[in-house]
Amino acid sequence: VQLQASGGGLVQAGGSRKLSCAASGRFNSINVMNWYRQGPGKQRELVATITGEGTTTYADSVKGRFTISGDFVKNTVYLQMNSLTPEDTAVYYCSAHVNIGSTWYPRESEYWGQGTQVTVSS
Repeated sequence: VQLQASGGGLVQAGGSRKLSCAASGRFNSINVMNWYRQGPGKQRELVATITGEGTTTYADSVKGRFTISGDFVKNTVYLQMNSLTPEDTAVYYCSAHVNIGSTWYPRESEYWGQGTQVTVSS
């Protein structure tokens, strides 16, 4: 299973950016997809989560500004980021909890993408 994240770049404070992450490979289904980030000198933090049923959760620091969405048919997750501040500067990673077993004998494993840099200038 491979995850490919894209969409990072340089953006001015107050601007917007949309990240994408596509999963490929052999698996039965994706149960949950996440976006994490790790800023300079900071620990990696969970930014947003979406389940296959469409349930979403967000870190307090991004609520009201970021929106996670997913297309579980295309195995792709998005992160729409609005009202960006320099504090949002980080490498953004996607992860997916994937059923690599069968529908009757599921076996879940987590996979990670390579990260995409988002830099917000003041």
